[in-house]
Amino acid sequence: MKASDITKVIDRLIDKKLPVFIWGAPGIGKSSIVKQIAEAKDLAFLDLRLSLLDPTDLKGIPFFNAETQEGVWAKPSFLPSDPDSRGILFLDEINTAPPAVQASAYQLILDRKVGEYELPKGWSIVAAGNRENDRGVVYKMPPPLANRFVHFEMEVDFDDWKAWAYGAGVETSIIGYLAYDKSMLFTFDPTSNEKAFATPRSWEYVDSIVKAGIDSDLILDSISGAVGREAAVGYSSFKKVMRKLPDLNSILDGTLTELEEDDPKVQMALAVGLVNALRDAPGDEAITHVLRFSMQLPGEFAIMLVKDMQHNGLDVEGSEAWGEWVRKFAYLLS
Repeated sequence: MKASDITKVIDRLIDKKLPVFIWGAPGIGKSSIVKQIAEAKDLAFLDLRLSLLDPTDLKGIPFFNAETQEGVWAKPSFLPSDPDSRGILFLDEINTAPPAVQASAYQLILDRKVGEYELPKGWSIVAAGNRENDRGVVYKMPPPLANRFVHFEMEVDFDDWKAWAYGAGVETSIIGYLAYDKSMLFTFDPTSNEKAFATPRSWEYVDSIVKAGIDSDLILDSISGAVGREAAVGYSSFKKVMRKLPDLNSILDGTLTELEEDDPKVQMALAVGLVNALRDAPGDEAITHVLRFSMQLPGEFAIMLVKDMQHNGLDVEGSEAWGEWVRKFAYLLS
């Protein structure tokens, strides 16, 4: 399932307090979507890495209560204790934890309690982990533990990532390059020994690298260290092409009505750049000018541009040029 679909399902299941497990390759944003759900629902978010715990850390340390003459378990301080609190307990990389630690999580996940501790009623449990064939350091999950979850496998989807990237303010050149070559969004190969490879997470690193002001003679090696050499060279080449872009403001104000450049890379970068420009300075006249400008672009670029405008909340249907645009590309929309 793609991230947007998993988000919709988990949003409902956590209300029912059903334990959910998200499987997926490294770097595709499993933890990010759970944190976003927590923020959207105004829930506390506790990220707990079982691989860093000992079996006694969850159950607590036993000690003797002299007053009751009983052996009791000291509750772990890192787990939520306020009975009125609401949140998501996120067990990340759960299958990297040794079997003894996984076993100590059985009761917490199914019965919502372990030892003397009980998870407050307002908390839900979501877990995540890499697949066994991803060559990570993982332990096979015992069937009794696996049966305690509702399982989903998360896949990389470019449209989902692009929607996130626009909202997160990712560098226009990165969005444009990956729109031009979607295969470079995720290049993880479990059989390869390469240390750096492209994932949604590592492209977020590239965004930070590009904005860090690194010297031009060091930037390629820096990007290669995040996404690998092939992706870094492809992105760098794409960015050079962006120098051919016209002034975007001249399109928004209606001064420029035609694009002389017919390079697909330039057209792709231009479409992404226009969406970002409209997000920064939305306005009815600017939207109308962009719609009319897009009518002289190849159909696939014009449609991609308008869809991205719609997904970013820009009112293209209310523009006076909308009817003309629809008639122009009706053959591609049917």
